[in-house]
Amino acid sequence: MERDKDRVRGILTETRADIVSRLGPSLNALTVERVVIGLFFTGVKLSNGQGGVCYTPIKTIPEAVCCPSSARAMPSSGELRGRPAADLLDEMWGGSAVRKAVGIATLNALSATCWEQCSPTQYAIERGVDALDTLSLNDEQLVVVVGALAPFLKILKRRGKPFRVLELDPTTLKPDELPFYAPADQAGRVVPQADVLVVTGTSLINDTLEDLLALARPEALAVVVGPTASMLPDAFFRRGVDVVGGVLVTAPDALLDVLSEAGSGFHFFGRSAERVVVRRPALRS
Repeated sequence: MERDKDRVRGILTETRADIVSRLGPSLNALTVERVVIGLFFTGVKLSNGQGGVCYTPIKTIPEAVCCPSSARAMPSSGELRGRPAADLLDEMWGGSAVRKAVGIATLNALSATCWEQCSPTQYAIERGVDALDTLSLNDEQLVVVVGALAPFLKILKRRGKPFRVLELDPTTLKPDELPFYAPADQAGRVVPQADVLVVTGTSLINDTLEDLLALARPEALAVVVGPTASMLPDAFFRRGVDVVGGVLVTAPDALLDVLSEAGSGFHFFGRSAERVVVRRPALRS
């Protein structure tokens, strides 16, 4: 499958359009029941009981140093409950990373709504599976990881073969991972070398995912993982992504309670959310 070179509309814009098309008039009846912007993740619960989650981009808010400047990051705080879910989707283009996280969490909750109302026929959703555990790597393959995906880096270190880690903040890496580190601005040189490219879903927040995918060779296995990527996969597939790993929220209130207390994936996986894997149709077994 040749990678789609027309990336003008963007993954998030296309996914929003897919959701609007699939839900139709029923989207207008959905409102936001609860929003939690936690230290590590942002979560949303809709009026239909569906939930969505997204990484909270704390490090991208350098202005969060005093009340007046911090208010610009989320100017509608205290006014989100009861708003139409479709309106919160527009927060993805609201100008701040925190607002974008709220919009993506809403997008993910609406994606779960689509799956509940009409099971997909083009692909299967594998529940209770970690996408990174499904990767079968041979000794000759060079793996490039974008983002400090600690559990996967641990697997790669045990594998004993060279790999590369592209990361904006090298302080997130352990000392024995630094020899494999490459600065993010070297993506144009490193990504085309990858036989397997694994990108964290948080790249949707800083708008780097599509450029990274465009750099990958057509024959490379492209994987996007993380709670932020828990959305309809069609726009990913159109850009050559082979595997998408995300989460389905199974107990929205419990999840949001955990997030409000600075909880992370360690606290909600297997309790209020479960991992899911979606593969590009051509890769279905």
